[in-house]
Amino acid sequence: MDARALAACLAGLSMPWALLALAISVPQVALSAYRWRLTASRLGIELPFLVAWREYYLAAFLNQVLPSGWLGDASRAWRHSRSDAEGRVGPAVRAVMIERMSGQVVMGVVAALSLASMPIAFGPAPRAWLLTVVGICAVAVTWLVIARSLRRYGRWRDDGLLASFWRDVRTALLAWDVLAVQLGTSALVVGSYLATYLVAARAVGVDTPFATLLPLVAPVLQSMLIPVSLAGWGVREVTAAGVWVAVGLSAADGVAISATYGLVVLMASLPGAVVLIISGRGRTGHPRPCTRGGTSVAARAPGSGSAAG
Repeated sequence: MDARALAACLAGLSMPWALLALAISVPQVALSAYRWRLTASRLGIELPFLVAWREYYLAAFLNQVLPSGWLGDASRAWRHSRSDAEGRVGPAVRAVMIERMSGQVVMGVVAALSLASMPIAFGPAPRAWLLTVVGICAVAVTWLVIARSLRRYGRWRDDGLLASFWRDVRTALLAWDVLAVQLGTSALVVGSYLATYLVAARAVGVDTPFATLLPLVAPVLQSMLIPVSLAGWGVREVTAAGVWVAVGLSAADGVAISATYGLVVLMASLPGAVVLIISGRGRTGHPRPCTRGGTSVAARAPGSGSAAG
């Protein structure tokens, strides 16, 4: 699809479907903010829900307009850490990392299951099998690279840094009293991503059944983890074109849906621009460390790792 044809598709967006896609983003951000608040509280840092919601919108907007796709999250962690009474940056940074990890684990599982279902959904064609094998390998390699980077970072910075991170992972993500809530919340967030993508298909006029499109969405969204573009633009569209062709669908439809999804996500992040403007006019309130009897919960919680860094 050339730029002119793509522009024509986007110009003809169905407003009811586009508005529905934008509406889905509201509970999506709220659930993500709740997940962050939950993670931070497990590490002993107070984070009021409305503050988390506001900061998540700001991070989403910055992720859309800054390269790499994670600078907004870095800003979120930094802003969260500024109010810590003891000046500890580590717990705030790890809270954001663990919160994002919770979502990416669920997305990775959904992407792998989607790829594994390709031969069933589209028949045992060689292209479907090839897509399955290549896609699963790509997901595995992506996660191996992330894991190796974390290990190297930990060794380079400090022998105890990685240990602190995994200790906090056990506290905020893997503990039995929080694991189901973390994964359940992340499943709802991932479900909202998939729903937004499917609604974007209808908005751009693609009438392929949802049941046919659903297995294709998660692998495309997983490709946005590759930090080589602005908010996933380009990588997402190339992946969509390849996936659509591999299962016998129109590459033009895949690109149009992907571009519409990107546009919807950008529009949905615009409340973050308002937060940025307001923040620039004066210092806004930030979360404070949880205290009980004058002692930080983070300092008292066994195994939280919050005191390190």
